[in-house]
Amino acid sequence: MGKRHGSALMRAYLVLLFSFFYLPIVVLMVYSFNESKSRSNFTGFTLKWYESLFHNDMILSALGLSLALALISAVIATVVGTMAAIGISGMGRKSRLIINNVSYIPVVNPEIITGVSLMLLFVAWSGAAAWWNQNAPAFLRFFPEDVIGFPSLLIAHISFCLPYVIFNVAPKLRQMDVRLYEAALDLGCNHRQAFFKVVLPELAPAIFSAFLISLTYSIDDFIISYFTCGTLQTLPIAIYSMTRKKVSPEINALSTIMFLVILAIILISNLADSRRARYKAAKKEEV
Repeated sequence: MGKRHGSALMRAYLVLLFSFFYLPIVVLMVYSFNESKSRSNFTGFTLKWYESLFHNDMILSALGLSLALALISAVIATVVGTMAAIGISGMGRKSRLIINNVSYIPVVNPEIITGVSLMLLFVAWSGAAAWWNQNAPAFLRFFPEDVIGFPSLLIAHISFCLPYVIFNVAPKLRQMDVRLYEAALDLGCNHRQAFFKVVLPELAPAIFSAFLISLTYSIDDFIISYFTCGTLQTLPIAIYSMTRKKVSPEINALSTIMFLVILAIILISNLADSRRARYKAAKKEEV
């Protein structure tokens, strides 16, 4: 009886926990099909908010900016972060500990401090660049003065995505058998071939996970983007601007589409990982 009772409590706990996580999303998805703008009464089923969404230039432009920004920043952060993780893994113990602690600061640092700091940095850069371009010889006046906008957003997003890439790739590097790399060199590979044919495939799952995390955090970010966007509007900022009046049901439709797309990516990624694991297991059995 004790085990059955404990098992039932555990199942009830899991149901409550996942309900807390996903019930709000289910409500949002249901009301994306609500005929009226009411957020409390469901008056009938309709697809008009989905149709209206694709004719709303403000939301679509904000979505396009967020997706472009997230994709570019995630790619750059993933490449730079992977290279940084490989470099850190080759350091001595004390140096590696110091660098890891420094890399962890942006993760625990409050976002509002990061956002304000970056804003002040970009404002200072603009002032310094303007002064330099006015006083320096003509052939040295190459510093851009107006960096607040897409450049500042891109730099800010790369900066807060980098630690997550490092902390995703570094554990995989520690798990990897160094002898694989050495064996590739002994079998005739040069350092570049050994990296791309042996090391990179081993790190691929961690790198892909880091890319997805960076992509998600970039699309989701509001506070840092708010302080570094200038006159641009990412999707979270556009939604925030609507809350001063009333959030359009088109946002419910957009959120539903984004949730389903992300869910599909996760399912496809997990399916690919399971197939890869089965393939490796089958190869081991053959050997």
